[in-house]
Amino acid sequence: MIKTKKKHYVYIFTIILILVFFISFGIGRYPVNVVQLLKVLLSKFFPIDKDWPDTINTIVFQVRLPRIIGAMLVGTSLSLSGAVYQGMFKNPLVSPDILGVSSGAAFGAALAIYLSFNTVGIQITSFIFGLIAVGLVYLISTKIKEDPIISLVITGVLVGSIFTALTSLIKYLADTDDKLPTITFWLMGSLASISPRDIKAIVLPILLGIIPLFILRWRLNVLSLEEGEAKTLGLNTARLRIIVIMCSTLMTAASVSVSGMIGWIGLVIPHLSRMIVGPDYRILLPTTLLLGSTYLLLIDNIARGLTTVEIPLGILTSLVGAPFFIILLLTNKRS
Repeated sequence: MIKTKKKHYVYIFTIILILVFFISFGIGRYPVNVVQLLKVLLSKFFPIDKDWPDTINTIVFQVRLPRIIGAMLVGTSLSLSGAVYQGMFKNPLVSPDILGVSSGAAFGAALAIYLSFNTVGIQITSFIFGLIAVGLVYLISTKIKEDPIISLVITGVLVGSIFTALTSLIKYLADTDDKLPTITFWLMGSLASISPRDIKAIVLPILLGIIPLFILRWRLNVLSLEEGEAKTLGLNTARLRIIVIMCSTLMTAASVSVSGMIGWIGLVIPHLSRMIVGPDYRILLPTTLLLGSTYLLLIDNIARGLTTVEIPLGILTSLVGAPFFIILLLTNKRS
């Protein structure tokens, strides 16, 4: 049984996420007060006399709601992927891009921008190349006669390096006045242009990644053991490893396709969750989901509210994440 005290953290973090969710609507160039926000949201479910301008509807439903949900989905995906990868690879320094999915997705987006694809084309190409990268990693690793975990890590680094080099090649060939700035800004990460259509496009693959992980979360505890011990307990480690890779790849590729490259979330948040509730995946996964959603939502609020010019998310997550991770390492002496 999971200790009741640890369960309380889930309730606390849920309340915090709800509060940040509503506060986020009021942050931006066009402020929306709490009364207006509640009326606008409730008007979708109940007959309420409209006493607010049409621009409030547009701001809430077409601009801020998609962005808020997008930040929550991306934060959830990257943090959960980091948590399950750290357990599977038995390495606390592993992040969601360990198998090259982020590098592949980045190359796909850069190529689509270079070929003048529209926004939907960029997202689709990014998603496809993210899947291709991980597919290559898995196929090549199965041909290497070494430990399967080591083979995956080595192959992931190599394939990721290839796609990173290809992205650099695209940037070198791109028009410096138009396409190069677009590619560079996309690679920095942002949710500025996310729309309701983008949310609909990423919800399904992200859910397809989250649901199996939550169903199998007790088995992830066994996967964290040594290979021989896990097999002794009757666990098909190879099959479970494939499921984890597929779920994490779907979530990460979908997230990167709409947000660009956002680092540190998949590394910092699982560490923080593990320090708070321990390594048991039955409670670690929901805690990581809540903290990841809240964290990126807060970072996005800072990005669009700190200055008149929006700061790329990748810059902020690095500036906040790296020092925070150093503090975690210094305070967590047992690690």
